[in-house]
Amino acid sequence: MLDHQTVSSFRNNGFLVLKNWVPPAALADLIGWTDDLQGWPEMPGKAMKYFETSKDKGEKLLQRIENFYPFHDGFRTLCDSETLLGTASQLLGEPAVLFKEKINFKLAGGEGFEPHQDAQADWGRYASLHLTAMVSVDACTPENGCLEIVAGHHRRGLIGDMWKPLHGEQLAELDFSPVPSQPGDVIFFDSFTPHRSAPNRTTQARRVLYITYNRRAEGDARLQYYRDKRASFPPDCEREPGTSYAYKV
Repeated sequence: MLDHQTVSSFRNNGFLVLKNWVPPAALADLIGWTDDLQGWPEMPGKAMKYFETSKDKGEKLLQRIENFYPFHDGFRTLCDSETLLGTASQLLGEPAVLFKEKINFKLAGGEGFEPHQDAQADWGRYASLHLTAMVSVDACTPENGCLEIVAGHHRRGLIGDMWKPLHGEQLAELDFSPVPSQPGDVIFFDSFTPHRSAPNRTTQARRVLYITYNRRAEGDARLQYYRDKRASFPPDCEREPGTSYAYKV
């Protein structure tokens, strides 16, 4: 359980860093499960695997996996645990429910993510507010593209345009600060908190688990979210030849 001062800090800043929040035994499992998912074959209708091309060597790299909750007992248990779901409920001030789950791999040579708010991806049609737990599987450093966050601006609501990264004057007052983390650390941040990450120019992977929740009172929209995503931005193995798909934000 978090104390009142810690919850107040989260609400003031829009994010909260909890060191060693995942117990050591669970962390060892998490690392093994991530290795496991990384090797899963691409299968239509199952977990959603997305790839990118390394700008350094032109290699095909696994970028992220989504929608693995129904197919992996270990991750399902972690997503529903007091460590994550329980903490998210406390930070939201009421019971939470899972909205989506993904692992960003950012392998050596992987690209970063432009400045954005998660709410810019039109999450508001599913719930008014979302809370994400970023769990470090590997060490995250400025050199390999750790999370960078702007404190306090979540209270401004939506800053940017829908489906576009933050740009121009939208960035004028935003001071992004790197938030390095070690395996087992968890960073909670809400869907209006501006954040970004740089490319990984090291030789080691920077894998992080992102688990997103919303208030249970606003409904369980997870299945609808993934139906919508499959239709608009399907995983690589479900794409129609000759059709162009663009990741927006």
